[in-house]
Amino acid sequence: MDPITVIRSRTVVMPSTNIDTDQIIPARFLTTTVREGLGVSLFADWRYDKNGQPKPDFVLNQPAARGCQVLVAGRNIGCGSSREHAPWALLDFGIRVVISTEIADIFRNNSLKNGLLPVVVDEATHEWLLAHPGAEVEVDLPASVLRLPDGREVTFPIESFSRYCLMNGIDELGYLLSRMDAIERYERAREGA
Repeated sequence: MDPITVIRSRTVVMPSTNIDTDQIIPARFLTTTVREGLGVSLFADWRYDKNGQPKPDFVLNQPAARGCQVLVAGRNIGCGSSREHAPWALLDFGIRVVISTEIADIFRNNSLKNGLLPVVVDEATHEWLLAHPGAEVEVDLPASVLRLPDGREVTFPIESFSRYCLMNGIDELGYLLSRMDAIERYERAREGA
């Protein structure tokens, strides 16, 4: 995983509500355990026509979406079934941050464990972001602050362990492995007890 500290990016806006994980990455693409290459299937049923051609009016197919690392979604993104492939597909496409007023718990947890930062904001901030697609924002993970181009700073909640892992580019296993010396010292001390 790539570490996250401060991300400066234009936003891409998908105002749809209740975007479920099957819309993010349809079940037919869950046959792999490899993270790379899933970005092409991100929102496949929305991005492509029945012949597999990109729909030019879909937001992620438009030139303005290229290079955007921040997705602003409608309320309740990530609902539905649990699948790590959803954050994998977003990350492979280039999205590093998802912003909404409500992010489904399972999707939020899968995102945090896989290097995608879910940011929950208040209604007023969300409405501003939805009304200003392409706005240049700054997401400051160490400070837990979203900075808007109009100068506003909006704090967002994130537990300290998840922040630590994201900032260091590690998952839970990586964290445990980074503490291996202390774990082995503890185990050796217990052997003699």
